[in-house]
Amino acid sequence: MAHTSPINVEDYRQLAKKRLPRMVFDYLDGGAEDEKGLEHNRTVFDNVRLKPQRLVDVSQRSLSTKLFGSTLSMPLIIAPTGLNGVLWPKGDIALAKSAAKAGIPFVLSTASNSSIEEVASQCDGELWFQLYVVHRTLAESMVARALKAGYTTLVLTTDVSVNGYRERDIKNGFKIPFNYTPRVLLDGMRHPRWSFDVLKHGMPSLKNFETSAAQDIEVQAALMSRQMDASFDWEALKRLRDIWPHRLIVKGLTDARDAQKCYQLGIDGVILSNHGGRQLDTCVSPLESLGEVTEACPFPVLIDSGFRRGSDVVKALAMGASAVLLGRAALYGLSAAGEAGVDDVLRLIKEDIDRTMAQVGCASIHHLTRDFIKSDNAGLSPSLQKIGA
Repeated sequence: MAHTSPINVEDYRQLAKKRLPRMVFDYLDGGAEDEKGLEHNRTVFDNVRLKPQRLVDVSQRSLSTKLFGSTLSMPLIIAPTGLNGVLWPKGDIALAKSAAKAGIPFVLSTASNSSIEEVASQCDGELWFQLYVVHRTLAESMVARALKAGYTTLVLTTDVSVNGYRERDIKNGFKIPFNYTPRVLLDGMRHPRWSFDVLKHGMPSLKNFETSAAQDIEVQAALMSRQMDASFDWEALKRLRDIWPHRLIVKGLTDARDAQKCYQLGIDGVILSNHGGRQLDTCVSPLESLGEVTEACPFPVLIDSGFRRGSDVVKALAMGASAVLLGRAALYGLSAAGEAGVDDVLRLIKEDIDRTMAQVGCASIHHLTRDFIKSDNAGLSPSLQKIGA
């Protein structure tokens, strides 16, 4: 009898594609321009091969790790992603609850469909808040709300000074609220499970912007045009460091020099990211920058963009990453089956990490080093070329 349950992230991607209207799936799955960045984020993993060590006792394996003083059950974090309520009713809360059950942090996006306060009141896991600076006054208001609500970590996203040219979204006319054209209505009819959820729960909105601080005329103008504050610079980061008393992480870097500047400013860590290929299509993969950043910076270096399997995670950890953030991988599970789907994706990746650790002869993720990997020098950055040469 054939196995019908999902056995990997790609299976959940296919289930998500079946349940979601094309316009919504394309928003989740798509990238910028020709989507070469999406492809590159995946193929770069093929250029790093695992190099097993034999005759090692791996009968007992440990995936737990310490990050910023907290104990994680495994080196994973649910990445900040926007408009999750379009994928599943109260999608942000489902993701946060799944992360809490798994013993890993959840990062709430500024563009969430559940508010900062709502997520904090319904979830008991470790919560981080990701900040988009649309308008300085509004950003400071959100930072104060996250602090009051008990979020432990602030994550500043730096790679959206302008919006990426996402051609799938442009062709589909994707925006919130939806423009209910005949084509959109017909697509909804072809996906009745998703449409029923929308009819039952209503079309989600950007809850974090439904405050008095967002009623300012300048703020409204910025929101209506979906423009970020492109003037946010190192001086602005210094001010943010001054007003946020807890951990501050900068997300969206791919250059070791930027990471070093963050360290010098007292930032607690960085997230190497190219926004999952959704911003600059021909951007380097974060994995290509990982080696030189970890060599240059003595603080936690996290990474996202393109992770689908436990072996991907093991490769990044061996190259010096402290943890990996899962974006689309978790969202495919959410889109297919809600909280239960996220639970299962996390289970599958955790088991894959554990199985890979056993296969390479490493009993603890703390023992992973570059001795466990070898890179293919063809077409790689200098930081990858010198690994395992």
